[in-house]
Amino acid sequence: MDAVRLIAAGRHALARSGAAWGIVGEAWQAQALAQGIGSWLAVSGPAELRAEARGLGEAGGRGCGVVDRAALLGEGRPPEQPPRAAQLSGVADLRQTLLGLQELLGEVGIALVGVACATDEEGLYWQCIESIDAADESSDRVRALLRRMTFVPERGPASGVG
Repeated sequence: MDAVRLIAAGRHALARSGAAWGIVGEAWQAQALAQGIGSWLAVSGPAELRAEARGLGEAGGRGCGVVDRAALLGEGRPPEQPPRAAQLSGVADLRQTLLGLQELLGEVGIALVGVACATDEEGLYWQCIESIDAADESSDRVRALLRRMTFVPERGPASGVG
């Protein structure tokens, strides 16, 4: 599935998730998607963006690592869902993908702040704080890619830029 569609699915799922651990789960999904998009671009994207894309993939991977997946699967929680990022088949529109990913990461951060402010559970609070930091780092990497794109000449649809 194209990255833009996966990002839209993630934004929709985040908007639907009302429970605190559901929001944390969507934060993990967003980080997995950032990792997948970064990794895909590092291999298949424009050569001029590959170093920055590698950084996004690494930041997304670290973001996935901060989520306590055992807590996500705790008592009364739904079974683990495979990452949406596993469905990533390509990036047809690089600019739209990066802009959408930046929006998703921003929405994740805002949702996590809400959970952190509303919880009395210390473990959940710190999980949110770590996930907020991870989303912020991934968002910084996306911004770097967007800035770098302004210096990459357009080559048409085959390059993923334009």
